[in-house]
Amino acid sequence: MPGNHFDEAAFFQAIHASGVRALLIGRRAMVLLGLPVLTADYDFWIAIDDIARFNEAAGAMDLQPTHEPDAARRRGRYALENDEHVDVLVACSVPTVDGRAVTFEELWAARQPIVLSEGVVVNVPSVAGLILTKRFAARPKDLEDIRLLQILQSEASADDE
Repeated sequence: MPGNHFDEAAFFQAIHASGVRALLIGRRAMVLLGLPVLTADYDFWIAIDDIARFNEAAGAMDLQPTHEPDAARRRGRYALENDEHVDVLVACSVPTVDGRAVTFEELWAARQPIVLSEGVVVNVPSVAGLILTKRFAARPKDLEDIRLLQILQSEASADDE
């Protein structure tokens, strides 16, 4: 029995068209930056007031929220699910393992839009911002991701010189 075909470009386009302030974080963002990592899901950090619009955009892909917006705000996170899985962070700020508070607004201000095709734009944090998000849990795979992101960051710095 064939699985459900998920159109990633249409998903990203729906989010962009909705006007939601959404940052793709995690390994899927690293893939868009050209890093050789594997992942099976999507991770977004969205503005806390944009939950309903984000859910509406994702609904076009038959993704269903695990919590209503008010419950998601209280929890600081929720997921969207069908055959795909999308983790959604909605906290105003999240601490790193060493206690540094990282805010959505800080990462949004330094975002970098990645144009995949006409009408398909995905916002990701700066490389430094992605490194901070990897420090939320600092699991072994996050530490390897940080190493790769630091290489990318140092290559970008060398190119700027």
